[in-house]
Amino acid sequence: MAVIVTTDFPGNGPELYDVVVDRLTDGGGFTSLSDVPAPGLIAHVAGPVEGGWRWIEVWESEEALEDFSKILGPILADLGHAYVEPVIVPAHNVVLK
Repeated sequence: MAVIVTTDFPGNGPELYDVVVDRLTDGGGFTSLSDVPAPGLIAHVAGPVEGGWRWIEVWESEEALEDFSKILGPILADLGHAYVEPVIVPAHNVVLK
């Protein structure tokens, strides 16, 4: 079952996001879902929120998200940021263009 994942990064902005994307993609950029080194990402958006930065994603399953978290967690730790616990809810419906 698809899941919606919301992750907030308080006190951070696009600078952290851009560095994380650079590390995730070995500098290749993030212009396609296939650029993420873990299968199962359906949708991704990121942007500013009051006091920080937010990622909202849709993953095919919690297992796919867990696989990605094993990649993301060490990157955040290497950058001096603790792993941020996301809010995960089941998706009732996913519609893409």
